[in-house]
Amino acid sequence: MQRNYWPTTEWQIADPADLGKETEKLSNLEPLITTEYSNLNGIVVVKNGVIVYERYYNGYGRDHVHHVASVTKSVLSALIGIAIDSESIKNADQKVLDFFPEYSALDTSKKKREITIRHLLTMTAPYPFEDWHEPLDKMCMQPDWVNYTLDILGQKGSIGPFKYSTAGAHLLSAIITRSTGQSAREYANEHLFKPLGMREIPDYTMEAFGFDDLFGKNVKGWVNDPNGYSTGGWGLTLTPRDMARFGFLYLNHGMWDNNQIISQTWVQESTAMNPNNYGYLWWLRKENGFCAYLALGDGGNVICCIPEKDLVVAIASEFMMNPRDRWPLIKEHIIPAFID
Repeated sequence: MQRNYWPTTEWQIADPADLGKETEKLSNLEPLITTEYSNLNGIVVVKNGVIVYERYYNGYGRDHVHHVASVTKSVLSALIGIAIDSESIKNADQKVLDFFPEYSALDTSKKKREITIRHLLTMTAPYPFEDWHEPLDKMCMQPDWVNYTLDILGQKGSIGPFKYSTAGAHLLSAIITRSTGQSAREYANEHLFKPLGMREIPDYTMEAFGFDDLFGKNVKGWVNDPNGYSTGGWGLTLTPRDMARFGFLYLNHGMWDNNQIISQTWVQESTAMNPNNYGYLWWLRKENGFCAYLALGDGGNVICCIPEKDLVVAIASEFMMNPRDRWPLIKEHIIPAFID
């Protein structure tokens, strides 16, 4: 797909008059959001590379950052791809324990030695907890999150079945640091965020590791663990426009302003449909004749990419328990407004 401009410094914004019949459909969107999606703080819709809809709520504006929760995982996936492109990491089938030789010398578990980066990316490594009941609070109380996760990695079950794990994503962040010498935050700033014109993520020293510091109102920059590793499964703060930039990069097969930021092959592998409906830390959907891939975070944080429609939807939300699913909003209201 050829682009004649890139939103590196600024997005182009569509004139409402050019939207034609879409304007009427959009007029119904705002009252729907305010009444049924009360924790939604910002939304940016990009069609054909141009912002066609942008709104902010609850006192937020375009320059405010939001904790995007597990959207962080999809960013980690991109960083792994970039590290493989640069040969800092051999490939996705490199063994996880290759990066932790001091741990590998102590653990003789055959199953654990077989687990690869790809297993962490696709959530197909075994852990002792039940599906969707990961004791994340337990990890957060440990002095060494990486060792804790390596301890539970490979316990019970077998390699292959899908089991969602945020701790496993944290191992990927540690692998970035072990292979590049930079934290995930530093690596992202240099190799991903800066080339796209995204805001540089500042370094904030963690003063405590309570709930608000790790997940709540005190989250700033990119959270790190007690040993300085950027959190792999959550903890990143972004503006909605920068969320849209990240989605737009994937929509363009990893290309940005004639520079291949991530290899096209990595983007394709990351978002290829499979029986688990989960790629390399991206959620996958196929319905109504089109495919979509989504970075999803607790509370209703979303980057939704629909390549066939040249559409990106970025939604930033405040964390709350049991938020309303954003997919019906996208599928039933946003997509019909911009796609015939």
